Amino acid sequence: MFGLGVPELIIIAIIIFLIFGAKKIPEIGKGIGGAIREFKNIGKEISVTNSKPKNSNKALAEVNDTQPSIEAKLAKKVLEQVPGAKKVMEIKDKVNKVKEII
Repeated sequence: MFGLGVPELIIIAIIIFLIFGAKKIPEIGKGIGGAIREFKNIGKEISVTNSKPKNSNKALAEVNDTQPSIEAKLAKKVLEQVPGAKKVMEIKDKVNKVKEII
């Protein structure tokens, strides 16, 4: 696994424990697990949509207009499930607004 042995993994785990604390680690794990689950679900949706026959470009355009993009779905799920992600995105938006003003 990338040349990491047991001692290196233990050191990484200790650093993560010190940074996030015992209360945040289960929340982060739950959020990451949910995000992985959503990746799998979206992958299944993509394979189902790709396997359907396409009749015309017009029908495809209608489907694309009515359904949000995969990136939008994924971003929404990540913001809902990963603790702190929503705050990070709000800060990023504020920074972009300041950049526009400057």
